[in-house]
Amino acid sequence: MTDIAATAQQLAEVIRRYQADYIEARLEESQTSHITYRGRELESIGRAVAAGGNIRALVKGGWGFVSFDSFDELPGKVELAIKQAQFVGNEVSQLAAVEPVVDSVPAGIDRNPVTIPLAEKKGLLDEYNDIIWRTPKVQTSVIGYSDSFKKVILVSSLGSNVEQAKADTSLRVNIVATDGSEVQQSGISIGSRGNFDEVQGLHRQVEETAQRAVELLAAPQAKGGEYTVVLDPILAGVFVHEAFGHLSESDFVYENDRLKEVMVLGKTFGDEALNIVDTAAIPGMRGSYRYDDEGVPATRTYLIREGKLVGRLHSRETAARMNEEPTGNARAINYRHPPIVRMTNTFIEPDKASFEDIIGDIKEGIYARNWYGGTTSMEMFTFSAGEAYMIRNGKVAELLRPVVLTGNVFTTLMNIDAIGNDLEMNQGGGCGKGGQVPLPVSNGSPHIRIRQCLIGGR
Repeated sequence: MTDIAATAQQLAEVIRRYQADYIEARLEESQTSHITYRGRELESIGRAVAAGGNIRALVKGGWGFVSFDSFDELPGKVELAIKQAQFVGNEVSQLAAVEPVVDSVPAGIDRNPVTIPLAEKKGLLDEYNDIIWRTPKVQTSVIGYSDSFKKVILVSSLGSNVEQAKADTSLRVNIVATDGSEVQQSGISIGSRGNFDEVQGLHRQVEETAQRAVELLAAPQAKGGEYTVVLDPILAGVFVHEAFGHLSESDFVYENDRLKEVMVLGKTFGDEALNIVDTAAIPGMRGSYRYDDEGVPATRTYLIREGKLVGRLHSRETAARMNEEPTGNARAINYRHPPIVRMTNTFIEPDKASFEDIIGDIKEGIYARNWYGGTTSMEMFTFSAGEAYMIRNGKVAELLRPVVLTGNVFTTLMNIDAIGNDLEMNQGGGCGKGGQVPLPVSNGSPHIRIRQCLIGGR
């Protein structure tokens, strides 16, 4: 492979010779492996390596972007990015001021997960697949495993030279059971910062997931209507990421007049106990890093503090346009894409209530756990829980078929009236935005209780 460190030095010298308001180059070399099962059969398995880079130039408010797989003729690529920027630039360039950074950040793992033999990984997944397929009434299943190790170097006309190594692993299992015309599913999703141990030893969890898919075939469906609903940390984390977190990405805000009216700093969005944070500065989380893809240091950003909107997520450009501080949230999934404003690790901070306190005074409600997916449209959301239970007289009661939660995110935030003391982070997700998917993130929450939450049902 090309020595990208030497190439980065060449590019740093090339960039200094050209005139633009700002120029940066990102170079990347990556190793990946994957294994996919569909039903009983192995569908695909393989390893790959890749190397490439991009140039991004800013001239009079216009961006030019050139990505490449060949490291030849680098000055021509810089020139092309500048020409593109000149075509569209017609205003004053705006970038929040940051200090140049020179640093090298290791991956912080004991071993590169990609170098673990494919045969060892396949043997583990074979064991999981055998467990699934000895469960009666299982109709089909999907197992998807992937890992990666990459080195990324950023150099810029600001004088930054940042090298970061990153690793990632993920495992998703989805199991579908049938009985006549009845169909139900259950799944698990696991992720880590390159620690293969996290996907090992899940035999009991895979077995319970298969059994739950079968159990759901006989479970009753909730009657539709408004309930007091308790969300577990996984579903609450997905809610805060999908329904609120994306609205906090400032490129959405300054481009949307409706959101400008709604997302006003200082506005009350919930009880004083409600605090929502996004930070890449937590060691070991999938959404963590020391510097974003513009070389801005990771920060801890309160989005909601004591119930009030106090912050949002920024790139250097959005921070300048909105006259706010950069937060280090400009991220790109790989060298083929420019960085855009993205979440990292997003969560509701814990409060004081125990789980028993949260459900103790609910006469009839619903406990919703895990998730399958959902959709959001501005402030409206619809989420499907992975499993659900009735709450009766302060106790978790019978298993229900998965429920669908629908509502307005701002109304729902106001209706959160209890927050647990048991924060958990879910690292199994991958975020999508602007054609860049799946970007490693994590989200989390304690258990939370929501009054008057609309549940779809019979």
